[in-house]
Amino acid sequence: MILVTGGAGFIGSNFVLDWLQRREESVINVDKLTYAGNLCTLKSLKDNPLYYFARVDINDRFSLDVLFSRYAPRAVIHFAAESHVDRSIRSPAEFIQTNVIGTFTLLEATRAYWGRLDDDVKTAFRFLHVSTDEVFGSLLPGDAPFCEITPYAPNSPYSATKAASDHLVRAYHYTYGLPVVITHCSNNYGPYHFPEKLIPLTIVRALRGKSIPLYGNGQNVRDWLYVYDHCSAIRKILSHGIPGQTYNVGGQNEKKNIEVVRAVCDLLDFLNPKVSGSYHDLIVSVSDRLGHDRRYAISARKIKTELGWKPIETFESGLKKTVQWYLDNQNWVNAVQSARVY
Repeated sequence: MILVTGGAGFIGSNFVLDWLQRREESVINVDKLTYAGNLCTLKSLKDNPLYYFARVDINDRFSLDVLFSRYAPRAVIHFAAESHVDRSIRSPAEFIQTNVIGTFTLLEATRAYWGRLDDDVKTAFRFLHVSTDEVFGSLLPGDAPFCEITPYAPNSPYSATKAASDHLVRAYHYTYGLPVVITHCSNNYGPYHFPEKLIPLTIVRALRGKSIPLYGNGQNVRDWLYVYDHCSAIRKILSHGIPGQTYNVGGQNEKKNIEVVRAVCDLLDFLNPKVSGSYHDLIVSVSDRLGHDRRYAISARKIKTELGWKPIETFESGLKKTVQWYLDNQNWVNAVQSARVY
């Protein structure tokens, strides 16, 4: 069995669904169900005997200890985090509580459990911490992409709390010997993404005929990674990654925000044309985000050369699948935005 935290969120839920389609190994999903997590995403697993859900906050040490004792997982995959930069600017305390204190509490519970294991089981155990490229700060247009030894330079409360959690995880390996692996991924997109991030927000607002907000001049650059490519990378790292190592996971798809929004509008014009006009007409420029990082880019050379992983989807193929999924799943969008299960 593996234990997944944040398995009702965007990346976590896709990982759980993908894992159980590919493996005959049980999953215990630990999630406190914030606004961005909804069990309707996982309703297909309701009667799956390999799936267990526990509504538990990773700050709740007692409940974590109970789960470790009851299920005896061979690995922890730690997705749980507050992740929206805008929200971190408005309410940084929530990010410190979940991303820093929560990760610390989870590490302590994991260390106590791991310390009781037999030697062979202890050696095989893994704690995989899923982080972000945002811990490295911002790149200038001509700068080389982030690599695993790029210095940390977080610029938002969100990225600062993720950087802090990375340092804690690393310290638990070097101080206590806990077999941890850290991953840094670029911007994910795909199904089940809460519609506050750029791509799902653009799709949802466009379909409702509302303005599509674009920060500043739309020239900020991100590397885009289809979520199921990220899931395959995590599986590869879990099985072959070396404890104490960090692996960057990127899609090799650097795009300006304006290019992403226009690409979404192009697909909507083709797949779900308006009665008159184009979805492009809804794009409006809004005041830029505070401390908005100019560019992120990831070098995934290490995971490719050492573990043999590479993404399958191009940005174009992944985006088409994503837009079509949202067109086909409007009930899910309405449910998560109203915080109900359908």
